[in-house]
Amino acid sequence: MLRFLRPLIRAVTYTRVLHLLIGQIVFGMWLFVSESDPYVPFLLMALVGLVPAARLAEGLQARLLLTSHGFKDPASGIVAAPSRTWADRGRTVLWLELRMVLGLLTGYLIVNLLALTVDLARGTAGSPARTSLIELPGGPDWYVLLTPLPVVVLAAYVVGVGELITALARRLLGPSPQERLATLEERTEQLLERNRIARELHDSIGHALTIAVVQAGAAKAAGSAEFTDRALTAIEETGRAALEDLERVLIVLRESEQPVSSRPTLSDTDRLLESARASGAEVDAEVTGPVGLVPGPVSREGYRILQEALTNVLRHMGPVPTRVRIAVDDDRLELEVFNPLDRPVVPNGRGSGLRGIRERAALLGGEAATGPYEGEWRVRVGLPLKGPG
Repeated sequence: MLRFLRPLIRAVTYTRVLHLLIGQIVFGMWLFVSESDPYVPFLLMALVGLVPAARLAEGLQARLLLTSHGFKDPASGIVAAPSRTWADRGRTVLWLELRMVLGLLTGYLIVNLLALTVDLARGTAGSPARTSLIELPGGPDWYVLLTPLPVVVLAAYVVGVGELITALARRLLGPSPQERLATLEERTEQLLERNRIARELHDSIGHALTIAVVQAGAAKAAGSAEFTDRALTAIEETGRAALEDLERVLIVLRESEQPVSSRPTLSDTDRLLESARASGAEVDAEVTGPVGLVPGPVSREGYRILQEALTNVLRHMGPVPTRVRIAVDDDRLELEVFNPLDRPVVPNGRGSGLRGIRERAALLGGEAATGPYEGEWRVRVGLPLKGPG
């Protein structure tokens, strides 16, 4: 029983009826001017529906009165945007016509069912009763039994027509296929951005922590004040760079309007190599080709790939001799990092670093290969300079 009564205590049930009655305004104004040609209001609504802004106005009104989400919330399933295609205009016209028909029917039933209730109540008191709908037979006993019936019918109709008009609004004022596609693309871009930020945090902070751990361990083992000073300096510089990356990512997450510092590119490779060398590793780098002319997206991702590869060397093998090769030709960037396999690799977590390298390469239309190669561990990545083809 409570399940059937619950809709009657919800405010949205009555705002839906209000929404339908508002739709009668044009029809009522026309009858006030002229009682002939009742089809004219429907023709006027059809012309209004062809105006792009009509869909925006109807969408906002439907969101406000037909749902409990509010006019700003797209979760209602109703679009508040101008018509962009003729299909949008056609659905808007159909919506306006159906809204007017249901509004007229609702107004007629409300007036007559309330009048019937009043007449039944009068009949209960012994007064003669004749309604605009039916002539009631019998005496006062019949009136007592039938008086609640119009109210029950009206309550059921109010709830039912409210659900119907809301379903029609979601169907006729809902997103078109093009709008659904645009929303999906926007959502995909947001997910990709979140993925990119997660990878950047992993690469930058992971690299900084690895350098700090290796430096601290080496300083402790060396027992030299001079080496300890160098190690602390390297830890400080690496930590400061990581904090800058973290602040930049947090600014992006907050959608701040402040300027965001530029992300590092392959032109900043020297800083990355010096950071690795400061940890005690011997890093031999070979750079060929115009690195400074590599397109921004490829250069930025190339830097992060190189950073992750060096971080993996330090994390798994420690400060071992490492060879880095960066080659740029007309249409391709090649990155290679080699390190010896003269000690067993200690398993560490889920291998998200190598997976991140492969993901970055795949997003740019490139490929990545990792594993043993001629007695060494090799990370090899090839990226097209023009992006995915």
